[in-house]
Amino acid sequence: MNNSLKTSLSPTFVIALILSLIVLVLAVGFTQPQEFSTISYTLEVLKFWQKGFWGLLEFTLQMVLILVFGHTLAISKPVNRLLIKISKKVKTNTQAVLITGITAMVGGYINWGFGLILGAVLAREIGNRARDSGLQINYPLVAASGYLGMLVWHGGLSGSAPLKVAETGHFLQDQIGIISIGDTIFSKSNLLINLILVIVIGIVLLILSKRKVQKLFYPIKTENNVSANGKDSLGLFLGLFILLLGISDFFLSPQALVFFDLNYVNFMLFGAGLLLFKSLSSYIEAIKIALSGAVEIILQFPFYAGILGVLQFSGLLVLFSEWMIGVSTGETFPLLSFVSAGLVNLFIPSGGGQWAIQGPIIMDAAVKLGLKPANLVMAFSYGDQISNMLQPFWALPLLSITGVAAKEILRYTFFFFLAALIVFGVAVFFLL
Repeated sequence: MNNSLKTSLSPTFVIALILSLIVLVLAVGFTQPQEFSTISYTLEVLKFWQKGFWGLLEFTLQMVLILVFGHTLAISKPVNRLLIKISKKVKTNTQAVLITGITAMVGGYINWGFGLILGAVLAREIGNRARDSGLQINYPLVAASGYLGMLVWHGGLSGSAPLKVAETGHFLQDQIGIISIGDTIFSKSNLLINLILVIVIGIVLLILSKRKVQKLFYPIKTENNVSANGKDSLGLFLGLFILLLGISDFFLSPQALVFFDLNYVNFMLFGAGLLLFKSLSSYIEAIKIALSGAVEIILQFPFYAGILGVLQFSGLLVLFSEWMIGVSTGETFPLLSFVSAGLVNLFIPSGGGQWAIQGPIIMDAAVKLGLKPANLVMAFSYGDQISNMLQPFWALPLLSITGVAAKEILRYTFFFFLAALIVFGVAVFFLL
């Protein structure tokens, strides 16, 4: 029984528990009032944790849906047929690597769940084609390229932090107000930075694809896991209705893009999925497949919310904010936020959960330093996404689909990390 529990216990869930304990200890150690005994204040801090535990329920569901709807899109038959056509065009190792990487980045920019599964399925399809045709490819590099969507997602259309602060009633509204995605995701600086990143990563992929492969790897041949054919056409009509209703916001909204938030993205993903599957029953089956990938979010986000409760109600948040202000200036704070987001992401591999904890600290310091909150949101977003290349948590679905071990892709994603570190680091320092 004990051995079974050990093997099934999620390392990232253990990290969430350890972080909770660390924050509890820090709160007691640094914010204890003189009139409280250690025991009584420890109980008080635990109540702060309990008070915050369910404080991010809406955010949690938004994150679950954005992964599930994106995943479901990626395993739909129209997308699958497109990937098969793309894989047939691959004639060289360099083509395999570049096509997979660019496709994954485009998909990741649209939606992180979509890009993650899209890149994985395409990598496996290319691997199968290469094995059957006798083409020698660096399959682990192709698989690693399929993970590149997680390098661009937070500056894209499903970025947790930019979309959350664009939402009416978000948990930092009293602090920074509502920030339009025109100042974050669709800002000129963000679009330019992403364009430069794609070019640089393309060069890195080109160089890596030219290296001689000592050992050939190929995937285990399996059929793509796409839901069964349904007989009804309800999904087609319902999906079309939802998409048309969503598109109307571009014409009816009194202020440009104020409607574009997490709820809107999920609404459109839902409609697109229904439309592609056509059958409502088939779509439901696909949702069941995709839901398995959302378990970690469901379990861990309440613990992140509890941590946020301790930070807020104990005053520890203010202390962290004052420390960040003390060790930086208005010029260096964006870079500090970028680097700290990258480091914290190694321990909290969830952009949404990380923003719930780090966002209040960064925004409080930004306001006190007189910096533009939108720029700090993007500095955080860039930092969060680059260390995904070192943190294999979100690569688990990709590893399962491609059959490649984590160590095989990390030897390549490390180079992606270094390239992105330079691009984003320079951009944050000089442009934000």
